[in-house]
Amino acid sequence: MASILVLFVFFIISSCSAQSYNVLSFGAKPNGKTDATKGFMGVWETACVSSRPVTITVPKGRFLLRGLNFDGSKCKPKPITFRIDGTLVAPADYRAIGNEDYWILFQHLDGVTVYGGILDAQGTSLWGCKSSGKNCPKGATTIGFQSSNNVVVSGLTSLNSQMFHVVINGCNNVKLLGVKVLAAGNSPNTDGIHVQSSTTVSIFNTKISTGDDCVSIGPGTNGLWIENVACGPGHGISIGSLGKDAVESGVQNVTVKAVTFTGTQNGVRIKSWARPSSGFARNIRFQHCVMNNVDNPIIIDQNYCPRNENCPRQVSGIKISDVLFVDIHGTSATEVGVRLDCSPKKPCTGIRLKDVKLTYRNKPAASACVHAGGIEAGLFQPNCL
Repeated sequence: MASILVLFVFFIISSCSAQSYNVLSFGAKPNGKTDATKGFMGVWETACVSSRPVTITVPKGRFLLRGLNFDGSKCKPKPITFRIDGTLVAPADYRAIGNEDYWILFQHLDGVTVYGGILDAQGTSLWGCKSSGKNCPKGATTIGFQSSNNVVVSGLTSLNSQMFHVVINGCNNVKLLGVKVLAAGNSPNTDGIHVQSSTTVSIFNTKISTGDDCVSIGPGTNGLWIENVACGPGHGISIGSLGKDAVESGVQNVTVKAVTFTGTQNGVRIKSWARPSSGFARNIRFQHCVMNNVDNPIIIDQNYCPRNENCPRQVSGIKISDVLFVDIHGTSATEVGVRLDCSPKKPCTGIRLKDVKLTYRNKPAASACVHAGGIEAGLFQPNCL
């Protein structure tokens, strides 16, 4: 009887333990020249049908990959972990993935973890095409997580994305830890991390150097925590742009804490299109941030209208309220360190600035505020609000 019980317990433990697969066993070659896409999709198909938790291992080496779509909609539910010790490389010809939305996409999953790895999208040739004015593909986002829950990304490095580096869209309970993003300061539309239509997302201990927003926060974001991030070069951390659509979900409950901005176009920013919209941004906290030679350290821009197209002579319908800027200090690269340009139709309310200390050429930076209401405490220039 005892032996039967031992066997039963062993069976239970074995059935619950993780199943491990190595991409090499499915034909992937780590030489950076042989297309490994089939091998990666082969291991995914095998992992998908497993009823046990699965770990997929990518060993050291360079793996050449075209588009990957890890779709869990038909998989048996269980946690799936990718452990990446090597480098995943996109084709040198940007046209191979340039018209795709994503190079690597995880979707319809509950419990997916990506540990380590370098993703090299080789986007520089596409940037060159775009800067030349030629007819070019829009470019693919390097890695995306869509319609998924309980996502962890830890220690991942993204290099030279064609478009956005990391996108979180329609997800719940996402943790990004120790992520690194590297691209040239003049690389177009290469946002580091973009979050939209997602709840309970955290970004910790991350370094982002890119040509667009270090972190961009889109409509439908609720419960985002960003802490201990180094940003620069880049366009700062931006809520928005909001209000592109007339009917749009709002952004709420966002905290940006302990971020250092170096040589960026903006520091902390909220931006909305100058046209009607039902959207909003509320309960936003920017805390304990350092500005090093930043063009616009603190900015609310509700007249965002690139190239003055599709919104001239209109005003923003986005309602911005309950925004706190506390302990923001450092140097501005321009005379105006705080610029609050709010909507005349829906003025900003509940804007609070506390212990904001910004200098320009060793003197207090100026502030410029329009249609903004709130309370100041310890601000370098009073009467802004």
